[in-house]
Amino acid sequence: MEHRWQIAFSAGLLAAIWAGVADVYNLVTWVGFLGCSTFFAQTQAGFKGMIMAMSTNMSGVFWGWLIIAGSGFLGSAIVSYALTGIITAVMCLQASYKGLAFIPGTFIGCCITFALNADIGTIIPPLLLGAGLGYTMSLLTGQLIAISQKWQSNCQSNQNIEPAE
Repeated sequence: MEHRWQIAFSAGLLAAIWAGVADVYNLVTWVGFLGCSTFFAQTQAGFKGMIMAMSTNMSGVFWGWLIIAGSGFLGSAIVSYALTGIITAVMCLQASYKGLAFIPGTFIGCCITFALNADIGTIIPPLLLGAGLGYTMSLLTGQLIAISQKWQSNCQSNQNIEPAE
């Protein structure tokens, strides 16, 4: 990994800032980190990648909520199992739509919803901010790489200068 230091610096700095912001605003820190991880795991770069992470995570939150709400409404364990299977299949099939093509992002959103018992108000803000955090990390890393390359180029130019006699 050629740019390990730049990645490490931007990830460490922004993770620390996120942890502090999440604490101050009572956001679930790990949910934000899962949104951030979704950004880095999917294949789209930049703003499109952030939108892909947000879209797939939010669809997963919806599907998780639907499984929980539907299971509660239907009241039968067997019917709940069937509902879970049907919705899981739909979660995979929705990837036919380009904007929801990252299936793991959908499952991440769904699992968060299960873990937090469909508390949508607790889930959505840190999850969306987490995707933004990933995007910001990628931007900062890019800037650090550009600065590093410029510095290296200047150092090489200075080495090629003949000393005055």
